[in-house]
Amino acid sequence: MTKPGKGPARRGWRQGRVLALLAVLVACLLVFHGAVPQTPGRMGSLLETFLPWLGLAVPVLLVLALVRRSYLATAALALPVAAWTALFGGLVFSHEGIPRDGSSPGDGPAPRLTVVQHNVSDVNPDPAATARALAAVGADLVALEELTPSALPAFEAALAADHPHHATRGTVGLWSAYPLTDVRLVDIRPRGVGEGWNRGLRATARTPWGEVAVHVAHLPSVRLGPADGFSSALRDESAVLLGEAVAAERLDRVVLLGDLNSTVDDRGLAPVVSRMSVPASGFAFSWPASLPVARIDQVLTRSATVTGIRSLPATGSDHLPVTARIRW
Repeated sequence: MTKPGKGPARRGWRQGRVLALLAVLVACLLVFHGAVPQTPGRMGSLLETFLPWLGLAVPVLLVLALVRRSYLATAALALPVAAWTALFGGLVFSHEGIPRDGSSPGDGPAPRLTVVQHNVSDVNPDPAATARALAAVGADLVALEELTPSALPAFEAALAADHPHHATRGTVGLWSAYPLTDVRLVDIRPRGVGEGWNRGLRATARTPWGEVAVHVAHLPSVRLGPADGFSSALRDESAVLLGEAVAAERLDRVVLLGDLNSTVDDRGLAPVVSRMSVPASGFAFSWPASLPVARIDQVLTRSATVTGIRSLPATGSDHLPVTARIRW
């Protein structure tokens, strides 16, 4: 006969303490990721770049908790589940997005823009096919990065019919269904980078709903290595310059399209993200194209809302294109 308080139920609450602590740790990393220090190797930014994937720890810990028959560990998993849902649940469960047939969601007559953002890759083996794929989306604005002189004619030809207005500066470009004015280079070069490094432009799009300042930017790449860890110093410095350019905009409505080389959770992009609104729904992982694990291609707004964002099929680039709908 089992003595009171000594049965399986009590054992279930006493064992699995390590698993319970791991569950609490995952929850803390999700909620307090900003407290993770940058040194050594900018570990905070590295964690934030892949922050949604911490949710994968939950099913792993759940299986282990069931194997251990640990009530304690199973109950503790409510913490990371709640934390993940609070952070990312809106991206999953939002009811508004971009229909794949190109139709508009039935959410009222509010004016909208549809945009495409794509790093087309400077080693794209078939830029003409990429250009045709982007033209088929039917977007109002198309922003491109890593444009090369040899690939530029292919994009000009494919996009001209529906996007008669376009501008390029350095390796970034903007194609628009609406007239573009006040086009200028935005200097986001980090210190020590040569003058030929031009990766930012700004233009005013004259839409039927008023003028919109459109920025296209390509921030420096980051590297992950055993010596330096997550190397993002140049990217972070460029983000400060881009944030200042956005803050200086005289127009209320601003759209930023670009390869920012990180996610909106990464504190390195705070100088930009803190001044803009992020998409309300959709993960839209865009990199790497072969197995997307992060959205580093961004659509950010001011005085407007990105109501849906999704990735598009692969082109010849190592990034996936993303398309988004913007509502004023």
